[in-house]
Amino acid sequence: MEQIDFSNLPNHIAIIMDGNRRWAKQRNLPAKLGHSQGCNALEKIVKYCNKIGIKQLTVYAFSTENWKRSKEEVDALMDLLKKYINDFDKKYAKDNIKIKSLGDISKLREDLRDGIVRVEEKTKDNTGLLFNIAINYGGREEIVNAVKNIAKEIQEDKINIEDVNESKFNNYLYSNDSMDVDLMIRTSGEIRISNFLLWKLAYAEMYFVDTYWPDFNENDLDKAIIEYQKRNRKFGGK
Repeated sequence: MEQIDFSNLPNHIAIIMDGNRRWAKQRNLPAKLGHSQGCNALEKIVKYCNKIGIKQLTVYAFSTENWKRSKEEVDALMDLLKKYINDFDKKYAKDNIKIKSLGDISKLREDLRDGIVRVEEKTKDNTGLLFNIAINYGGREEIVNAVKNIAKEIQEDKINIEDVNESKFNNYLYSNDSMDVDLMIRTSGEIRISNFLLWKLAYAEMYFVDTYWPDFNENDLDKAIIEYQKRNRKFGGK
């Protein structure tokens, strides 16, 4: 098997963790068990990214569109997210990982919001992997929210319109602490970005794999990184 070049790792990997429900359906299991297995897969990938030296990882945990799912499934997802966040200290205690949420968490349950705020505060000074969890996140909503906040500050004479450039705009995004995405991975065979990190994906390499997320493992991530390393990234140049 080809080996990873550790001198040429993507700085920022983004993952659309797709296929939990289909994984469960294939096994005649309820959707919530698919999501639970997806959490197990996520634990492994987060630890592995930190171990091999990936600087930033962003995962799509719950989109603004996911509220359209059944109440039972949404409640199960919120319970899983709450458990994952609350157990974060214990599971990653020695890993020096910094965690941050991306999205409008004001619409989440109070117990989940409180857990997110607590773990963000506790890990804010960690210097290992920056692990972003996109919760109640939509790429278009992120950009519109940034535009509104910039317009408000212009109206209040806090900034001048001439000062607004790409770098300044980035400061108003949920993902303002993050680098541009180098490698975006989507599991389950779907070939689209589904309103994920629209600003940060401008020059990302895309990698799509048929594997359902609960079955995605460290070897699968290695394959994605090796494929990334074969590509010639021109960034609009020759």
